[in-house]
Amino acid sequence: MELSCKSEYALLALLALAVEYESREPLQIRQIAADQQIPDRYLEQLLATLRRSGLLRSQRGAKGGYLLAREPWKITVLDVVKCIEGSDAQLSQTDPAATSIENAVIREIWQEAGQAADAVLQNYTLQDLAEKRSAQQQTNPMYYI
Repeated sequence: MELSCKSEYALLALLALAVEYESREPLQIRQIAADQQIPDRYLEQLLATLRRSGLLRSQRGAKGGYLLAREPWKITVLDVVKCIEGSDAQLSQTDPAATSIENAVIREIWQEAGQAADAVLQNYTLQDLAEKRSAQQQTNPMYYI
């Protein structure tokens, strides 16, 4: 299983919003895009999808931008991936009459792998990602010359 570029960008954007959650200040698309190195137009589409699904809310005006719609500890990585990717990725559907024992075995294992991945993603929230980010920053000091 592989994280798509869309899901990765969405998680990066939401992580930026989670880090700033306590300030209650919205972040603008261009700010998130610059900080996370995501193309503006692409990010705009992703944020619109996340807003429609209820993970984000937008605020209009000069100081407008995007905010998390819920607390970061209530948004799981699985919520984000399902929003961006849609329902579970499945093997291509074949004619039921042509399904062999081998196909059935592969489908069964694929479903098991998907359930295991969902269980792991369900265990992590945006708050967890923000805390891991903070811990990484503390263990990797910046040296200025």
